[in-house]
Amino acid sequence: MAKLSSPRKGSLQFWPRKRAEKQIPSVNWSAVKGKENSSGVLGFIAYKVGMGTAIIKDNTEHSMTKGKKIFIPVTILEAPNMKIYSIRFYKSGKVIKDIVVSSDKELKRILNPPKELKPLDSQIPNDYEDVRIIVYSLSKTTGIKKSPDIIEMALTGNKLELAKSLLNKEILVKDFLGNYGLLDVRALTKGQGLSGPVKRFGITLKQHKTEKGVRRPGSLGPWHPARVTFRTPQAGQLGMFSRVHYNLNVVFFGSISEKDINPKQGFKHYGKIKTNFFLVKGSVQGPVKRQVLVTPSFRPTKYLSKKKYEFQELII
Repeated sequence: MAKLSSPRKGSLQFWPRKRAEKQIPSVNWSAVKGKENSSGVLGFIAYKVGMGTAIIKDNTEHSMTKGKKIFIPVTILEAPNMKIYSIRFYKSGKVIKDIVVSSDKELKRILNPPKELKPLDSQIPNDYEDVRIIVYSLSKTTGIKKSPDIIEMALTGNKLELAKSLLNKEILVKDFLGNYGLLDVRALTKGQGLSGPVKRFGITLKQHKTEKGVRRPGSLGPWHPARVTFRTPQAGQLGMFSRVHYNLNVVFFGSISEKDINPKQGFKHYGKIKTNFFLVKGSVQGPVKRQVLVTPSFRPTKYLSKKKYEFQELII
């Protein structure tokens, strides 16, 4: 009989396989770059509304469907405005000063902001290397939650002057999306809870007359070393993992007051969009109402960068 062998099951790139600690994934902002000579924030907080079908006119050069109307799957994301909570100054990769610039009452749900704010210019350190901002979403303007989501974001351009110009102002999604055609989407996947090794790692079922179980590995390992290694596929947590979707095309963005895409009965499990929204081609990880962080494409491809779509209609 030939030797039985097969590739290992389950990628070791993602380990440990446990629930993410935060609802919004962290970002290595040093790797995210904006366009040259551009100025603005390098990320935006959005909320997943659901999926639909968009009728678009394909204006891509040399495309087989150029000038024709085609149907594509899209994910709808609601993006309420954001505001700055604090400005951070970095040196040698460490935070040397964190200046709070907002004490809005919405923040009391998640933070303990100071009652009185000191002038910003008097607190700016003399020697620093990088400037980032802590922003929070105005989620109370949506119909899904009241507590804001907060995260650190990087800036591009003249960072300190840009941060000053955004103080006590709302950051709009159209100012962010107007500079980028491709986006990376960071979010948590759907939580599946406790799952067995067949679903969790993709091992094959054993023969139906197997004595000690069909949906389990045949062996947990050799006698020596006398322990079960983490590489052995076993039951455990599945889902609620931080993942990234790269290079999603922006199909359309706007305000619900300018173009109402809400169905009469609202979106399933979400309700009606009340603020700004945008559509991206394809699917986005996570369930409805999941927090999503969009950033400029980390590694854009020429093929997707050439895509040009003219939005016509949304079918739910």
